[in-house]
Amino acid sequence: MKKINTLTKIAECGVVAVVRADSKEEAINISEACVKGGIQGIEVTFTVNGADEVIKELANLYQNNNEVVIGAGTVLDTTTARIAILAGAQFVVSPAFDQDTATLCNLYQIPYMPGCMTITEMKRALEAGVDIVKLFPGSAFGPEFVKAVKAPLPQVNIMPTGGVDLDNIEQWIKNGCVAVGVGGNLVAPAKTGEFDQITANAKQYVEKVKAARG
Repeated sequence: MKKINTLTKIAECGVVAVVRADSKEEAINISEACVKGGIQGIEVTFTVNGADEVIKELANLYQNNNEVVIGAGTVLDTTTARIAILAGAQFVVSPAFDQDTATLCNLYQIPYMPGCMTITEMKRALEAGVDIVKLFPGSAFGPEFVKAVKAPLPQVNIMPTGGVDLDNIEQWIKNGCVAVGVGGNLVAPAKTGEFDQITANAKQYVEKVKAARG
C-alpha cells in the first residue's frame, strides 16, 4: 500500500519540485519553501553534495506529515537507488531507464520514474513495472507530444520535467500529464536567498494545476 499512497499523493498535487542546490542547507531550505507553498512531492537530486543526508533529514522532518513525500532524483544506478531508499526516499527518479534499478525499486515497492523520450523507451518502462514515466527533457517536445503519445499508449502516466513553466503548465496537464516536475523556474530565487519567493512560486504552480483540472 505504501507505493500506492506515494503515487496517489504525487498525482493529487500534480507538481514535483526538482531540488538542485549548492549545499545541503540550501537544499533543505528550498524543500521547506516548496512544501509551504503546497507542493507535496520533493525530489532531491543526487547532484546535491550529501543528497542522502538531505533526504534523511527531510524524511524525518515530514514523517508525521501524511501529505508530503520525499524522493531521490538523478539516480543512475542500483547502488545510488539503494542508498536513497535506505535514507528514506519514497520514490526514485532517473534521467534514463535502467532495468536493474527498476527491479530493485519494485522489490522494495518504491515507485521508479525513469526518463524516457520515445514510444519504445516508454513501452520498455511499462513492461518493467514503471507507474509514472518521466518525459525528459520536456523542453525538447512540448505539451502536444503528450497528446500524441497517449493515442497509442493511453495507459501511460507521464510526468514531463524540463521545459515546464507557469505559462505552459496548464497545457501539459490538460494534454494528459499525471504530474509535472519543476526545477529551475521554481527554485531559482534560492541563489539570492529569496526562499519566500520560492513559496510564492510553488503556490502558483499548484493553483495552475488545479485550474487545469477544473
